[in-house]
Amino acid sequence: MKLSKGQMGRRLLGLMVAGVALVTGGTALAELGQPAPWEYGLQGAASPVMESITYFHDWLLIVITVITLFVLGLLVTVVIKFNAKANPVPSRTTHNTLIEIIWTLGPVLILMAIVVPSFKLLFEELDLPKADLTIKATGKQWYWSYAYPDNGKFEFDSLLAQDKQPRLLGVDNEIVVPVDKVIRVQVTGADVIHSFAVPAFGIKIDAIPGRLNETWFKATKMGMFYGQCSELCGKNHAFMPITVRVTDDKGFAAWAAQAKQKYAGGENTPPTTVAAAGLEAQQ
Repeated sequence: MKLSKGQMGRRLLGLMVAGVALVTGGTALAELGQPAPWEYGLQGAASPVMESITYFHDWLLIVITVITLFVLGLLVTVVIKFNAKANPVPSRTTHNTLIEIIWTLGPVLILMAIVVPSFKLLFEELDLPKADLTIKATGKQWYWSYAYPDNGKFEFDSLLAQDKQPRLLGVDNEIVVPVDKVIRVQVTGADVIHSFAVPAFGIKIDAIPGRLNETWFKATKMGMFYGQCSELCGKNHAFMPITVRVTDDKGFAAWAAQAKQKYAGGENTPPTTVAAAGLEAQQ
């Protein structure tokens, strides 16, 4: 059965819409704050920045899909309509002003459609609003240390905990932050370059020795959110998880009071050597 050009176009459009819906809908299957089996989309957004990242990703996917299908249509048209059998005497046409204008303006308009939301997202990520809470994260081989300068200047270490789930993401001491508050994260490295990344919040920033980088997030949902070091930092790179517990204001105040007493007294002293830190991360 032969299909008309209109029927073929409608079927291609239907396949494109279905494909985009399938890919963008993959995030709905993911567990909040952590990876899920067979996950092929982004983690569910739990911050305004991550919502913007998800929107930009989905928009860019639509643009790329339309361009790909358009180029595919041109190739099929050329193969079918302009082969040697259909055109034994080839055309000698060399110039077409309208086509030249279209293929010049077309890419410019496509780039503008990508650049505008891209720059908007970059400004949203890099323009830090006034912070309600500041946390300093220091990457070490191979664990993280966190300080709360706004809440008594206590500091503690966070190492991989084998007895906690999810596997390779649970830690002994997690970061605790209040919901719907702007959290400024100052990141540095103590030895080599690490990278502080929590996908659900849309943050990923390098922890470089001798340099203090900053990022921010505003958690809009309560719960546990997981990340990892995203820079190859040594043999135990895979054992540097990041766990963030988002709670309400009352829960955070209670935790901060307990943490001030627990960690200010030196209960959580750092491992004395790099080797000790790596050994503890593997246990």
